[in-house]
Amino acid sequence: MIELKHIHRDFQVGDQTVHALNDVTLSISRGDYVSIMGPSGSGKSTLLNVIGLLDRATAGQYLLNGKDVTGLSETEQAQTRNREIGFVFQAFHLVPRLTAAENVELPLMLAGIPAEERRPRVARVLQELHLTNRSHHKPDQLSGGQRQRVAIARATVMEPNVLLADEPTGNLDQKSGREVLDTLEALNQRGITLLVVTHDAALGQRAKRQIKMVDGRIVSNSTSSPSHAPA
Repeated sequence: MIELKHIHRDFQVGDQTVHALNDVTLSISRGDYVSIMGPSGSGKSTLLNVIGLLDRATAGQYLLNGKDVTGLSETEQAQTRNREIGFVFQAFHLVPRLTAAENVELPLMLAGIPAEERRPRVARVLQELHLTNRSHHKPDQLSGGQRQRVAIARATVMEPNVLLADEPTGNLDQKSGREVLDTLEALNQRGITLLVVTHDAALGQRAKRQIKMVDGRIVSNSTSSPSHAPA
């Protein structure tokens, strides 16, 4: 489903070249649950951004569902993101002036889906995430865990094949973080491919497959029985 071949991502900082990704080759199958771990600056978020078409590799090839997406235009990247990929970030990135339901509806509006089809889809995903009674609340009226679940609802309302989560529990207390992780794992069990970037080893060990990065390189890529200890 996701295939990266010799991916490099370089940044120029003054007269120095920073190799954020250094010859990364990686394959991820449909339905995988993968954690990407490593210290700060190891390249894990850059890797997630390249996979999510939020950033473009300096060199290498990226295949998504068998299609070479390496050289897509910005418009084509945006269309592919909206159709194929969902994102969950540590900082939620909800629009403050919109209600929970309106935030979830945004990707459907951007895709040009008519209102009569948008509303039942929004209602369904909010119900699935136990947010129906919060649908008319704005982000500042929600708890951290509820805001992250709204972000998950927004990320999945287009029914993407891939869900990318960058430190999804980083701003949450332990109980809320555990609930959010349980929600993500339930989506994976329904068939969505889940990639989670984390610096938390306990959280990372819950995944079926663990990738560890150091200095822009993958240093280990292992598969094990997932641990469901508290995150």
